Amino acid sequence: MPIVIESRRKKPATLAKTWPEALVRDVTSKGPQPWVRFSPFYPHGGIPVPNTPDERAASVEGLWQGLKVFETEDIDPTKWAVTTLRGIKRSGRSRGAVRGHRFGVESDVLLDYRAARYRIYLPAYRWVLENRLQSEVAQLREEMANRTLILLDYETNTDTDDLSRPLSHAALVKCHLEGRWPEETALRV
Repeated sequence: MPIVIESRRKKPATLAKTWPEALVRDVTSKGPQPWVRFSPFYPHGGIPVPNTPDERAASVEGLWQGLKVFETEDIDPTKWAVTTLRGIKRSGRSRGAVRGHRFGVESDVLLDYRAARYRIYLPAYRWVLENRLQSEVAQLREEMANRTLILLDYETNTDTDDLSRPLSHAALVKCHLEGRWPEETALRV
């Protein structure tokens, strides 16, 4: 059965009218248990930091934000320890423009947004799916066998190469369930 990504902002009545008989799972940080565990903000713990063998992050978002480099501020490893689903984001208001993402704590490599998506975010999220969400993934596979599955996310960008909008993590769940993980063939690093 198909898997569809929809906005969490859509009214339940609209979803029910558009997708009658579909099973709806909210995989955002506002979703119910166990589906909230798919949120990149969820503190699973133990997520490997790239090129940094002894470091681990609590959440995918904490890892992503912690490796972000600004004009006036380098990485912030404290973001790797945040377990509250809040206080993780780092904006450029006081830090200047984002220069990229550092490819590990001691690395001199500064990845652009596209390369960072493929080298940091996607591997971290896949690690969580394979190492922390096995039973939830199995449950989704069972549930979608006979019904359309709707995954709710705040972001609905399903194109890994569309850098104009944040990537939907629900789209990554869909890719994982369908066995077609986005692979990069022309990385520059």
